[in-house]
Amino acid sequence: MAFMDFGRNPLHDDIRGAVRSMMTQFDDRYWMEHDDSHEFPWEFYDAVAAAGWLGITIPEEYGGGGLGVSEARIVEQEISASGGGMGACSAVHIGIFGFDPIIRHGSEDLKRRFLPRVPSGDLHTSFAVTEPDAGTDTASISTFATKVPGGWSVTGKKVWITKALEAERFLLLARTAMAGEGAKRTDGMTLFFAEMNRDSVKVRPIPKMGRNAVDTNELFIDGLFVEDADVVGDVGDGFRAILAGLNAERIISASAALGIGYAAVRRATDYANEREVFGRPIGRNQAIAHPIAEALMRLDAAELMVDKAAWLLDHGLACGREANMGKYLAAEAAFFAADWAVQVHGGYGYGKEFHVERYFREARLMRLAPISQEMVMNYLSEHVLGLPRSY
Repeated sequence: MAFMDFGRNPLHDDIRGAVRSMMTQFDDRYWMEHDDSHEFPWEFYDAVAAAGWLGITIPEEYGGGGLGVSEARIVEQEISASGGGMGACSAVHIGIFGFDPIIRHGSEDLKRRFLPRVPSGDLHTSFAVTEPDAGTDTASISTFATKVPGGWSVTGKKVWITKALEAERFLLLARTAMAGEGAKRTDGMTLFFAEMNRDSVKVRPIPKMGRNAVDTNELFIDGLFVEDADVVGDVGDGFRAILAGLNAERIISASAALGIGYAAVRRATDYANEREVFGRPIGRNQAIAHPIAEALMRLDAAELMVDKAAWLLDHGLACGREANMGKYLAAEAAFFAADWAVQVHGGYGYGKEFHVERYFREARLMRLAPISQEMVMNYLSEHVLGLPRSY
């Protein structure tokens, strides 16, 4: 049986070094400006593609890197820790890991048509599952796909859809049978890799608190035609197809949260060393130093759980417990660090010049997405502790 090795990993060291080098040209001011302007960070996206990080988890036979979630999570954490946070990570999130449903469940034709386009950055995609009246209760989605000659006609609404303005295609979950017709509530849903046809899909951006360098949207879908060849997996078994990537999503998202936290600790530490009040650096005061030290401990502890989850996933072992715990702990640790970074800066922390207010806004998001902290608790209560289902 293999065991986790906490020694130096030359490949991981190389990845960290390369990503840190790439991110030197995209400093905090770059992300502040894009957050203010709401402009997609094309220069950053192109740099990530040129460096080969998009498609890092796609098999080599389709032109990808053939690496695991352990490597992908390092890329996202370093991107975030540079100061890019969720504005940066969300711009490249799907390209780095989000094609797992197609890799695991897509037809060979679907893989060969689309996977080779991912590493170059040529294929922009979105992931459309959540609906206004369903939320995390995925079985209650109402977007419906009706069989027509040669494919399907889809009508419905989706919400909180990232990068829909740029997307050429999107992974779309829709019902192909009415709820209650199958043995389980999750039966009768189908996953499509649909074309974002602007004649049939209206995209409306959602004004939001943060992460404004990347758009978030509502989709209004009316009679969207999707070819039979663009079904991912089996008709009616779409929920199983999206489950394939959920643990990886939690691990990658946790890594982005950790990056925000480490960036906040870096900023807080630098400011505590430089800022002098009453003739001495404020970092000499334990009321300042101790919370920063605690933030570091929380981040390091959360990272251990995230590392374990990634290792288990890459070795084909069950990791639902660890992936959910890692996401929860990383989100809490990131928010604690970002909140204290604002506090350490005092009034300056509320202004944009020192950037920690952006970290705070983006760290808050990670307690909601891609799954809320409460839903993590529900999972652990039921599936780990064996307590009665509460919802």
